[in-house]
Amino acid sequence: MRTSPFLLPTYGLLTLLLTACGTDGSDNQALAPVAAENWARRAVDLSPSDSLERGITYLSSYSVIYARSEDRKMSLTGTISMRNINPRDTVFIERAEYHQTDGQLTRSYFERPIYLAPLETVEIIITEEDVTGGTGDNFMFYWARKPGTHDPFFEGVFITIYGQQGISFTTRGIRVE
Repeated sequence: MRTSPFLLPTYGLLTLLLTACGTDGSDNQALAPVAAENWARRAVDLSPSDSLERGITYLSSYSVIYARSEDRKMSLTGTISMRNINPRDTVFIERAEYHQTDGQLTRSYFERPIYLAPLETVEIIITEEDVTGGTGDNFMFYWARKPGTHDPFFEGVFITIYGQQGISFTTRGIRVE
């Protein structure tokens, strides 16, 4: 069996490229940290007398899920998106509350209402190491919008990687009031 004269240089080039790109087969790749949102720069004063319509949206969250049995759990990273789907109008998020599985408040994300500009998305990140919410964590969003405009849209994206396997899924907010 004859070997093509192009095979060895091609194999050598591929090995060189893989080595130069740092693909050593390990799963310990360093990821850039996600910058925390500066809520104070988004703060606004809303008057109760404003002609805004108010609502509340519930979002299920999964910082921890069961794997194979109730004795084995996996932690996930959650990206919680607060989206303004209005192309011309601002919406306001008055509170974003994160609750544990037992319903207890874990944390609130800002002290004053914040704004979302038209078509803007702002995110809350629940890191994989943050398991305080448990297997049934959730968010409650209190918001306000101009009459005749769309409600803000709330979505969670959850992901984790174990070895060469990945798990990801999404959840969507439900207006409860």
